Amino acid sequence: MSASHQQGSTSATSSDHAAPHLQRTLDNRHIQLISIGGAIGTGLFMGSGKIISLSGTSIILVYAILGFFLFFVMRAMGEMLLSNLEFKSFADIVAEYLGPRAGFVLSWSYWLSWSVAVVGDVVVVAGFVQYWFPDMPAWVPAFFTMLLLIGLNLLAVRIFGEVEFWFAIIKIVAIVALIVTALVMIAVSFQSPNGVVASFSHLTEKGAILPHGISGFFAGFQIAVFSFAGTELIGTTAAETRNPEKTLPKAINTIPFRILLFYILSLVCIISVVSWAQVPANRSPFVELFVLAGFPAAAGLINFVVLTSAASSGNSGVYSGCRMLFGLAWRKKAPALFGRLSSRGVPVASLLFSGICMLAGLTLLFIIPDVMAVFTLISTMSAILVIFTWSMILLAYLAYRRRRPDLHTTSRFRLPGGSAMAALTLAFLLFVLSLLALKPDTRIALYFMPLWFVFLLVVYRRWQQH
Repeated sequence: MSASHQQGSTSATSSDHAAPHLQRTLDNRHIQLISIGGAIGTGLFMGSGKIISLSGTSIILVYAILGFFLFFVMRAMGEMLLSNLEFKSFADIVAEYLGPRAGFVLSWSYWLSWSVAVVGDVVVVAGFVQYWFPDMPAWVPAFFTMLLLIGLNLLAVRIFGEVEFWFAIIKIVAIVALIVTALVMIAVSFQSPNGVVASFSHLTEKGAILPHGISGFFAGFQIAVFSFAGTELIGTTAAETRNPEKTLPKAINTIPFRILLFYILSLVCIISVVSWAQVPANRSPFVELFVLAGFPAAAGLINFVVLTSAASSGNSGVYSGCRMLFGLAWRKKAPALFGRLSSRGVPVASLLFSGICMLAGLTLLFIIPDVMAVFTLISTMSAILVIFTWSMILLAYLAYRRRRPDLHTTSRFRLPGGSAMAALTLAFLLFVLSLLALKPDTRIALYFMPLWFVFLLVVYRRWQQH
């Protein structure tokens, strides 16, 4: 989107040619909790069991390394967003500095990444429901959850902010409760029914660090990327944020603390109590910690909490995906219908279109009834698209530094390390992308995803011709 467009205007598609406005109704508390909720993804609650089985305790290093580089992606995005408050999201930045074709491909790809991620989140919700009702077909709770999320997003954006606020609070309370419980169990050397004594020594016991060698360590990055998908959501709420100069830097600068607390410390506690070898690959280690500790009632409560967490991630995904479609319509890169707002300021047409596509994606559960198999396929597709999104943000930053050095000089929120760090982070993301070729279950998505980008380029060319 050109920086010359008026702030808040989004499209001139309505019949009276008045430009509808996304409303700046999200407060600081909404943005902080949405960004925290985005950083605590379904990958942590459900997928971390699989990564621990692959990577052992080196998973802690996987999250630390990925979190380190992600922080610089977010700082680059933050500097550019605040350099011109007429930008509505990072997609506008990419369109401005890399051209309209790049903005088109990024926006549609980001829409797909959220559509895919929401399907993954809802599939995980179905898996958590099966904890209580093992004979229930996974598609029943999955379709119910999807319809509920679409209904929630039809309400005003402030209601979305409130829902996410409380969802995020539940996540935070759950993780803090798990950490405190685990630390108490470690302090008293609690012995679980299967004979495992809670101790930090499980982190370094023989075979725990690299149980499957360096290939297992590298394989852990796929779910880790999916876990962090959504951290950039604060870059799509910019147009609906009050006082972005204050709220965005605060949300971005607290990312390292969140990663340290929510990911690294919680995984340290789980492995110390359960031991890496006892963590099941196909179930949530958060739930298993309490099951193995002999607290089935607490395990049921945690199962409910992680279920709401997955629903929260899905809720953020539905919101972000339809806002991206709305921005595309504003830039005349999607049907004009998607640029219309309801009286509550909600882009209803883009929301319903996204919802229909997500419901179609859920039909995978009829083809592959195994929840974890569907989740792996979906999370890999999402990881590829997320890496693409982060890479485009970094490429836009490098172009921004070349074309607008004056904006960088006057910025109060610069990327530490500047262009050199942006280039290093970009190289790291390309390396992570290549790692997806290591395992058969992640290789399939890597081979087929290029077809999506070819399809978008063909559509863009035809769109330009009309």
